[in-house]
Amino acid sequence: MGYTMVYGSVRLARIHARRHLINWQWPGDVQDAVLIVSELVTNAISHGWKRGHELSLRLAVLEDGSLLIDVSDPGRAFPRFGERIESGEGDERGRGLRVVRELGGEVGWFLRQHCGKTVRVRLASFE
Repeated sequence: MGYTMVYGSVRLARIHARRHLINWQWPGDVQDAVLIVSELVTNAISHGWKRGHELSLRLAVLEDGSLLIDVSDPGRAFPRFGERIESGEGDERGRGLRVVRELGGEVGWFLRQHCGKTVRVRLASFE
C-alpha cells in the first residue's frame, strides 16, 4: 500500500495494519505489530523523504506464523542502522529501531533495484 510522505500517513498505516492483522486472524500481538509499523513509517518519512515520492507498506504472514513488515522509501542509505542510539529522558526522536527490537522485531534492510530501500522487520507470532 502506498502512502504520501507526510506524518498524517502514520495514522493511516496503523489503521491499515490493524485491519489486515485482525482480518487475517494473525495470532501474534497485533498492538506490538501496529506500533512497529508506526515506528517504521515515521522513520521513512523522517529520513527517507524525497520530493514526488511515496513510501510503501507491505505485510505478509509466513508459513511459521511470523509477520513480515516491509516499509520502503526513496532513500538509498541507512547510515546509522547499526548504531545503538541512546535517547535522553523525554526525547521523542532516536528510539524507533530500539523500540522495534525491544518488541522482538528482527530488523534488516536492503536496497531496492530502481529506487530507495526497504526496511524489513520479522516478528514472531508466539503461538
